[in-house]
Amino acid sequence: MFKRMKEDMDVVFEQDPAARTYVEVFLTYSGLHAIWSHRIAHVFYKRRLFFIARVISQISRFFTGIEIHPGAKIGRSFFIDHGMGVVIGETCEIGDNVTIFQGVTLGGTGNEKGKRHPTIKDNALISTGAKVLGSITIGENSKVGGGAVVVKDVPDNCTVVGVPGRIVVQNGIRVRRDLDHHKMPDPVSDRFKQMEKEMDALRNEIAKLKEGSSKTNDHKDLQYPKP
Repeated sequence: MFKRMKEDMDVVFEQDPAARTYVEVFLTYSGLHAIWSHRIAHVFYKRRLFFIARVISQISRFFTGIEIHPGAKIGRSFFIDHGMGVVIGETCEIGDNVTIFQGVTLGGTGNEKGKRHPTIKDNALISTGAKVLGSITIGENSKVGGGAVVVKDVPDNCTVVGVPGRIVVQNGIRVRRDLDHHKMPDPVSDRFKQMEKEMDALRNEIAKLKEGSSKTNDHKDLQYPKP
């Protein structure tokens, strides 16, 4: 147990240049406390003592601001940096050497049963505020940019950014996305074109009505000539 705890603290020194001493890391790193609490809660969860597991999880959430469901499976050398607001769902599976930052959500997309949360493979990095939703997989060595919303699988060795998330780098090569700027949608222009069509249709309708009214008046003049 103590060897595993030291391993966890060593990861902090590797990932965070602000870490100075083991005492400081042991006492002040909430991400570390959340991981340790989760390991205890997970033991109770596997033994189907769900209530005790959830109580431990909630106490940890109260003190650390990090919510990890006791059912989540987390590998070795997991690092949560500035973890306030992190949420990790029940069926999440996180590999080894994974790093996540403040405000990350590894959540579901609805009330579906079974595997409904993401799988994060080894050496992945999830940046600040990113949302990874649904039963999807983030591949090995992949990175999710800050604020991205990812709802589809991400292959290995990729970088994903944006809302919705899109791959911008794969295997070290930038993914080119050429844009035909002259073909970009223009909703204002489209609306004016639609209005022009409606106005043309109204003009034609008015012209037909005028033509019909004129013929009716001509017939009346023939039937009832003026004295």
